[in-house]
Amino acid sequence: MIESSNPAIRDLTRHGVAYAPQIVRAAEKHGVSAQLLAAVAAQETGGPGSNAGSNIVGDGGHGRGLFQIDDRWHAFARDPAAMDPQANADYAAGMIAGLLQRYGGNVRKALSAYNAGDPNATGTVTPWQDGRRLGYADSVLRHYAQIAGAPPELAAESTSEQQNVNQLATFASLMPPPALPSGNAHSYRQLGGGDNAHPESIVDDGDDDSSRNEGVL
Repeated sequence: MIESSNPAIRDLTRHGVAYAPQIVRAAEKHGVSAQLLAAVAAQETGGPGSNAGSNIVGDGGHGRGLFQIDDRWHAFARDPAAMDPQANADYAAGMIAGLLQRYGGNVRKALSAYNAGDPNATGTVTPWQDGRRLGYADSVLRHYAQIAGAPPELAAESTSEQQNVNQLATFASLMPPPALPSGNAHSYRQLGGGDNAHPESIVDDGDDDSSRNEGVL
């Protein structure tokens, strides 16, 4: 099989990523890091105990597919194609590429906007098994560090980010994040009314997923 010879697919698969071929194709199409895209999928439909991701309907029936595209904000999510892993990954990758461009390649800002509609928001808080409660961007970056092969304890917050539009910044130093207060709920808000993918975490952490964020490419 041709895809099995792709080192990026092999690498993601080795780190437990489901739908690695679809993620890699979408990442290459939109010029984003496959590892970053896989980390977002892990956050959305895998959870703190898994880097896999799942093709499911979540968030009370509103989140669609691997990247949980919300049908309240995105016409795409109201189409049956939203449950196709490749189409779902393409939509999410296009969204992330646009946000990286908007925020000058700043990955943490792009992730925060992707989740909460605000580049400076904490967003969804996910409790990890070691007791840390990580905001959305930090939680995605912890998945990223695991998928990229870094030790889990060095996973959450970068101290330097390479400003490289549409590419994952080089995280030269990854430090444990400070503990976050409890009670931070999902706050997915529309960024200017564009119909571009904005998925959400489906980790059942007790937060309210009543609204969804989205960005503009």
